[in-house]
Amino acid sequence: MSQALPNPLPPVALDETQQQRLRRLYAEIRCLVCQNQSLADSAADLAVDLRHEVQTQIAKGSTDDQIKGWLVERYGDFVLYKPQMQASTAILWGGPFVSLAAGAIIWKLVQRRRSLSPSQRQVSADQLRRAKQLLVADDDQKGS
Repeated sequence: MSQALPNPLPPVALDETQQQRLRRLYAEIRCLVCQNQSLADSAADLAVDLRHEVQTQIAKGSTDDQIKGWLVERYGDFVLYKPQMQASTAILWGGPFVSLAAGAIIWKLVQRRRSLSPSQRQVSADQLRRAKQLLVADDDQKGS
């Protein structure tokens, strides 16, 4: 015979505006057990507890930023799908743009090099003669 476990967390009464905030926050918070699911989608015990805590904080009048701050303080930036910009997360926010810019610069340089005319890529007879003189002079110095 199966028994349903009692829900240890009583529901918190919220008005429609608070319920909308609650759903939005649930979507922005990562389940720390599942890690690839939002708090809204997770059935993990910790997610149930966190959902209840968020409901309670909304009912008490906490702002979204206060709730997120409490979660980050307790669980770290990983708990938020969109962590706030700070020095420790700057590389995450700016890295893709820096990489894209570096790639564009490299691509431009490669294209420019490929577009040089054959006469610009060829060595003149004078340059070849000078290079041979330098090599001979270098061999003479090593031989003595």
